[in-house]
Order: sequence, then structure tokens, then C-alpha cells
Amino acid sequence: MMNNNYCVIMAGGIGSRFWPMSTQKFPKQFHDILGTGRTMIQQSFDRINQLIPKENIYIITNQEYVELTQQQLPEIPFGNIVGEPAMKNTSACNLYMAKKIEAVNPSANIIVMPADHLILKENTFLEKVSLAFKLASENDYLITLGITPTRPDTGYGYIQFIQEKNELFSKVKTFTEKPDLEIAKSFIESGDFLWNAGIFVWSVKSILKAFKKHLPEMTNQFNSCEYNTDSEKECIDLVYPTVNKISIDNGILEKADNVYVIPANLGWSDLGTWTSVYNNAGKNDDNNAISSKNVLTYNSKGNVIRIKNQNKAAVIDGLKNYIVVDTEKALLICPRDNDQLIKDYVLDLKNLKKGERFM
Repeated sequence: MMNNNYCVIMAGGIGSRFWPMSTQKFPKQFHDILGTGRTMIQQSFDRINQLIPKENIYIITNQEYVELTQQQLPEIPFGNIVGEPAMKNTSACNLYMAKKIEAVNPSANIIVMPADHLILKENTFLEKVSLAFKLASENDYLITLGITPTRPDTGYGYIQFIQEKNELFSKVKTFTEKPDLEIAKSFIESGDFLWNAGIFVWSVKSILKAFKKHLPEMTNQFNSCEYNTDSEKECIDLVYPTVNKISIDNGILEKADNVYVIPANLGWSDLGTWTSVYNNAGKNDDNNAISSKNVLTYNSKGNVIRIKNQNKAAVIDGLKNYIVVDTEKALLICPRDNDQLIKDYVLDLKNLKKGERFM
């Protein structure tokens, strides 16, 4: 039975909020952001490999990162690392991978998850995923893992569910994109909202049926290719530029009436910002999160400090609640409260003469 379960790890993002550590050539998922000895994508593989054999694990990424993925995950079969010719959001890559896996095993169940999330409670995660696989193999359900919220965060999407007594899973009522603070507060108070972690489980049959119903045009486009053959790449290269750019949430989940959620307390973070890295990293007595050897701090508290060159010393005096990231190409010093502005800094840098070289 186990062999019907597959995993797709989505690893195509650029992670521009993690500049200057995360760059176009070497994005966030390929870094060891918390200093654990394994990169984000390696940790995602290690976690799911406890449930799913490596030959059933696929990575979908940008064509640019296929080689990098192979270097970091030599365990995964060469043909299971798939490069997208263009960034088209999550509907296209989910449909592509469902077709590819269907061609190998039409009875497959798939977990789809991002490459760059932190999950501290691994045993709970594996338990919930096992339950999701059982539900997906027995029912025509599209299942998502919903994270029990700890604060009214405006950086996450929310899932409203229909509460049943003592049920391990519930029917989803609505999906909401990132709300403003007032709305987020009301969500938390109501008690029937969970964070959308972007972790999904479904059978190949159920997800392809949903695509056919809700995104018929995209389904026809992907039906024109023959998967796991010599002609696949050429066909995908033709299809991708013509495909609609839409998320799986907007394209399928918000429209479907067979979506279920499994509430899960996973010690989860999407590590989406330097502040979330700070919150999840080890800290010293002054509450500084430092992962570099030769750093001296004086009268400095609450900083996240990353110096890439281990042969370089840094002396920091009088900084409180700052982000300090030094790489070969760039130095960022900004208040932690402004970490949402990093995307804007990157855009402004691009407008400098030859600014692209700092990305």
C-alpha cells in the first residue's frame, strides 16, 4: 500500500524577502538558514522520506535550479527533479506533476509541500500526513493541513472550517488570502480559522477531476503532452508560455466543494521573513541570533546577524532589533520591523546602473 504514496516538493521560488542571502542564482530553499547543518530543501526531503521512499519523491523547481537541486539531493532519482520553463504560480506545477505521476501510477496519492518551511514537531506532521493519505485514498477529498494560529498574523492565508465535535478533520468553508490586522484578529477570536500552510494531500484521480472541472482550459493544454517520454520536455516548453498564471488556492480550492482540513499543531513557520528566522533561531544571552563565528557585540540586543565570510570579523555596538546580513555582494542593515520592505529595497537596487549583479 505504501508505494501508492508520492510527494511533490515545490522549490521554485526566489525568496526575495531573504535578500541578500537569498539571490536569483541561489535562493532561500538551498540555504541552511537556521544553521542546522541541512538546507531547507534537504530538511523537507529528510522529513517526508521517513514516510515515502525516495523514488516516489519529486521536486518541481525552476529550470535554473535543477542542477543545484541535484547537488543538494543526490538521493533523489535524476528524472524526479523537474524544471519548469517559466514561473506560472502553483496551479500549473500541480497539474504538471499530477499528470507525470499519473503516468507512473494512476492509483497514486500525492502530498504537495513547499521546500522552505520549518516544522519542529515532525512526529505530529508524519501522523497527520498518514491520516491525510488514508482519507485521500478512500474518498474524493482535496485535503489541506491547517495550522493552529498563535497570533493574528497578516502574512498568512486563512482557512475557515466547519467545526465538528472531536473530529480529526473538518470540511472547509472558505479560504481567505492575507487579511488586514483587524480581520485577522476577528478570525483568531472566532476560533474556526486555521493558517493555510500550503501543504496539500489528494489522490491523482481527485485532483485531475478537480482540474477538469475548474480549470478545463489548463487541463486541455497539459493533456496534449506524453509524460515521462522523450517528447515531454519539448511539449512542456511549448505549453508553459501559454498557461494561465494562477495559484492552486484561487484556481481549485476556493471553488471546489470537497475540500477538507486537518488541524495540526506542527511548530510550523514558513520562514518567510528575517523576523521569522530570528524567532526560530537559537539566541545568546543578549537575544542576538548569530550564526557566524567572529562576531563581537556590545550593548546590542535582539539582532539577527549573518556574516557569510567566516574569515571576516564583525564588531557591532549599540544596535537593537536589527537585521545585519553580509554576503560577498551586498550588506543589509535594517530594523527588524522593516523586514517587509526588503522586497522594495531589492526593486530599487535593480534600478541602479548594473544593479542586477547584486541580486
